[in-house]
Formats: sequence, structure tokens, C-alpha cells
Amino acid sequence: MPTRRQVLAATAATAASGGVSGCLGAEKNVAGRDQPSRMTLTITTLPADSDPHAIRIVRHLAEHLEAVGIEPRIRTVDDAGLYREILINHDFDAYVGQFPSADPIDPDALYSLLHSSFVAEPGWQNPFGLTDPAIDDLLDRQRRADHEDRRRAVAELQDAVARRQPFTVVAFPDMLTAVHDDRFIGWERTRPATSEGLLELDANAVVGTMTDDEGRDGEPTDEEPANGEDRDGDPTDDRRLRLVTTDSRITTNRNPIAPEHRRYGTFTGLVYDPLVRAIDGEEVPWLARRVVRVDERTVRVEMREAVWHDGEPVTAADAAFTYAFLADTSLGKAETPIPSPRFRGRSTLVDSATAIGDRTLEVRFTDAAAATQRRGLTVPILPEHVWRSRTDLVELPAGITINEMTTEAQVWENPDPVGCGPLRFREAEADERVVFERNPAHAIAAEPESFPERVRGKPAFETLELRVVPSDVAAVQQVGDGLADASTSNLGPDAVPRIGREAAARLVSQRSGAFYHVGYNTRRVPLSNPYFRRVLARLLDKAALVGSAFQGYARPTASPLALSGSWLADELRWTDGDPATPFFESDGEFDAAAAREALREIGYRYDENGALLVPDSAE
Repeated sequence: MPTRRQVLAATAATAASGGVSGCLGAEKNVAGRDQPSRMTLTITTLPADSDPHAIRIVRHLAEHLEAVGIEPRIRTVDDAGLYREILINHDFDAYVGQFPSADPIDPDALYSLLHSSFVAEPGWQNPFGLTDPAIDDLLDRQRRADHEDRRRAVAELQDAVARRQPFTVVAFPDMLTAVHDDRFIGWERTRPATSEGLLELDANAVVGTMTDDEGRDGEPTDEEPANGEDRDGDPTDDRRLRLVTTDSRITTNRNPIAPEHRRYGTFTGLVYDPLVRAIDGEEVPWLARRVVRVDERTVRVEMREAVWHDGEPVTAADAAFTYAFLADTSLGKAETPIPSPRFRGRSTLVDSATAIGDRTLEVRFTDAAAATQRRGLTVPILPEHVWRSRTDLVELPAGITINEMTTEAQVWENPDPVGCGPLRFREAEADERVVFERNPAHAIAAEPESFPERVRGKPAFETLELRVVPSDVAAVQQVGDGLADASTSNLGPDAVPRIGREAAARLVSQRSGAFYHVGYNTRRVPLSNPYFRRVLARLLDKAALVGSAFQGYARPTASPLALSGSWLADELRWTDGDPATPFFESDGEFDAAAAREALREIGYRYDENGALLVPDSAE
């Protein structure tokens, strides 16, 4: 019986050798002889009502593929389907999507995204199937190096990725939010779709002067009952933060390690606490009271006194369990470890975690520099008494084509989450709403002086209610009518004019770290060819897409680190066009002839009708 890892590795090897089905394979005639065929490329993405930006990028790319003789095929799937096909089955040619981070990323986030040691793993672990020793070496170097040595390694890494193009970064979008300032303020200095952004909100000084069922003049409105209750019959609460979203997943699944149900982990990030939380680029001791360095690879963490939401004490044993569990959610029950796909890159920084007292944890890191090690302390700490029973092996859901097992922990919906964070779960209605409430026992309230001023004594609300609405327009309407304080799902640019027509709503725009990109399956011919991928990248007019796909609410880029401050390589700064893969352009128009010539120069052929032919190696 082959092991799980052997099955995964064999699957990857089969794909890399060209033994794949799909649009890049060659057609055969009935006699069995190779029949030269037109190259086709399937691009997978979300439908327009889920992501209007992505589908516009796809259509732009498809138009230019057609112009250079490649037949484009557009495939739209829902969130679950996209995750399954791209990040688990690796059954795709190319896709357009967003990297799942609202904040600018640390360079080490590229480690699990691109290192060949992750090629057979699910999730955002090298979904491109890239196996490049030079990139592996640079990823290892940036992880081990410190100060200027790391800066040089990161610059070289960006250059290598730009030349090999396992994915093409298109743009960093603006996170567009409709807000209503009557009750809570501070939206413009935060990213409202992040845990930290919600923590930093302040209550408006006028909160308490009117209730939800009163208008601005203190009179009952026609929309709300005048009996001191809201529409659901709950007592009105001036400190209830009311949010709306088009994403219903949190109403049915609250598992913090289930990547197909988490985009940014905004709400689970407030239910579960890490030892250290990153806030505005600053690493703040959170569940940890302080972190003391023992030697180059070891720190001792003194944890705060805390309790889980079910009343059990939080101990160092829970933290030690968490690191072992993230590394292998079967805790040794499977032949080979089954790690959590979410937080995978960060958890690989930790070699071991040992409880040496009720609230003292010793963490030993892998061979990484001190600045990089700290990322390993930002994973959510889980209660051992809840999660240890979730280590049993289960069959993967239908639709997973790689024949492997997973653990109950990764498919469990976690309906009543038990964390120790500043919010605790109260109730939910599937596909309708979810409600969280303030955790009065959290140290942020009990020991406010030990936290940064901007989050001291927070959150500024007693309850948080998230309601699901059918569209961006409906979200804006709710905010404009004063029935919601803000939208949390990123609004499409088409909703912006509607915000302008709502007197009580305003637009808040913050640059998001969730960059849009085109990902290529390098396991498949000809996408295994970096020169071919570079030509595809040059079919994208990123500057034009900022206008047509994002209506100006984005920034074109050539590097995934473009928002990461001084980490951006000088050679990849966007000044006058794309410095890495310049668009094929002549007199302001797409130069299809130049693109066709570029394909001929790297060995591709056209038939008499101008169709690009599948290379012989794929026939």
C-alpha cells in the first residue's frame, strides 16, 4: 500500500511528465498517429458575481491569447470548487485569483508558496508545482539570513521569480468598504476586513445618545419597531457592531485551520489568540506576556493567565499541543504526517515546542534567523481538550481526485468554537448571520496597560453581528439606510457610485495585500517552460487592467512584495511600465505580431491558419 506522500509525489511526477488530461494535451487521429493540434489554455476563476475583478482579467488575457493563436477556454467555479481544483487536485492549466493576505506579506511567506518541498501538499503550498533548485536555494537563504544578507537574498529571489514566472502578479487592489460613522469611527486608519482593523475601531462619542430604533432626531423610524427591540426581538445595543458581507462561509464553518472556508480569517482571528499578534507591522506580545531569547534557536515564552471561552485554563501544554498538531493533525495516527495547510509556512519555522510549566513554553526554531523566527509565534493557539479528539483519519469529500486521507480536524465545521480571544461565539443562523460577543475575561480588558494604546481596552463594541446579503449593492444599501455600520467583503468598483448616492454612507479605501495574479500549472507542458510563461505574462496590460478591471482602485505591480516596504527590489519598482515582463505594445495597442514572433523564437510553430500548435513534446 503506497503511503500518502508517495501517492502525492507520484501524482505530481505524472503531471510533470506530461501525462495529464485536459486542454494542453494533444489530440490523436484514429490511426494513432500524432495529429498536430491547436494549443488551448483553460483559465479557471470565480464567476463575476463573486469576483468581478478576476473575470475581467481572465477576459483580457483570453482576448490576447486568441490573438496569438491560442484557443482560450474560460471556466468559472465557486469558492469551494476553486479551492478543490487549484489547491488540492492541482487540476488546472492557469487560474486568476487573489493571494489570501489582507496585509502586505513578509518575504518568508514565499517559502511555502514556492519551495519544491511543498509541491505535493494541498492548500497554498506551491500550487504551481514549481521545482526550481535556484529558487529553493534563495528561499532557504532568506530564511536563514539576517539584516543586509537577507535583503540581498530577497532581492535575488524576486528577480528569479520574475524571470521564471510561476505566477504573474497583476495588481494590488484597494479594499473598498462602505461605512456609516454614527456609531463607530476609525475606519480610515484600519483595514476593516482584518481582525486587527476591527480591534482598532473606536466608539463614536455620540454612541449612547440614540438607539438603533431611533432616527437622527430621536424619533422612531418607520423601518424599525419602537418598542426597544431590534427586528429579531433582541434588546437594542448601542455598542453592537453591525456588519454585512456577501460571504456566508463563517455562518456555517468556524474552523480556523480550514483554508477553503477562510480567506483572511478575520473573525476566527478574534476568537483564537496567537502568542504574538502582528499589528500595523509591529509584533505585539498577545497571549504571551513576554518572549525571552535563550539562544540563537530557542526562546522562552511566558504566557498570560487566561481562560478558554468554556472556562478551562489556558496552559503552555495547549500551546505545545498546537505546534505538534499543526505539524501533523493526526498526531502520529497516519503513516506520514498530515499537516494543516493553513499556517503551514509559519509552523515549519518551529522545530519543537515544550511546556516547562503551567504558563511557560520553550520554543525551538528551525535553522532560521531571529527576525524570521518570530513569524512562527503568530499562529492561533488551540485548546488541546477540544482538538485532540479530532485527530482520527477520515476519507476526503467527494471531488478530491488525489487518493489520500485527511483528519477530522481539517473537515470539522467547529460549530461552537472555543478560543481565548477578545471575542467569543454566541450564535449563528446558516447563510444568514453570525454573532460574537466581547470576552470580558480577556487580558486586553483586564490588563490594558500591557497592550499598545490603539488597542488598549478594546474592542469598542460589546457584540459583533455579521449579516449575509446577496450583493454588493445590497450591502451598500444596508449601510446607507443605517442598518449596518460597515461592509466587510471587498466591494467591487461598480458599487462605488451607489455609495456616493447614499447620504449616510461613505467610501473607505485601503490598499490590500491580497494581490491578484495569474497562476500557472508548471506540471503541464508547455506551462513547464519558463520562457513560455514569460510570453504569457507579457500578454497582460497591467496598467490598462487597473482602469478596466478595477476602475482605478488598484496598483499595477511586478512583485508580490511591492507593498512590503523596503523589501521590494529596486529593479522591480513600477515606474514607466512593467520592469519584468513588459506588455507587447505598439502605439498604445496590443502588438500581436510581436507576441507571435516571441513564441516562434522560443521554438513554437503555427499552422497555415495562424493557430499555435501544441509542441511535439506534448503530442
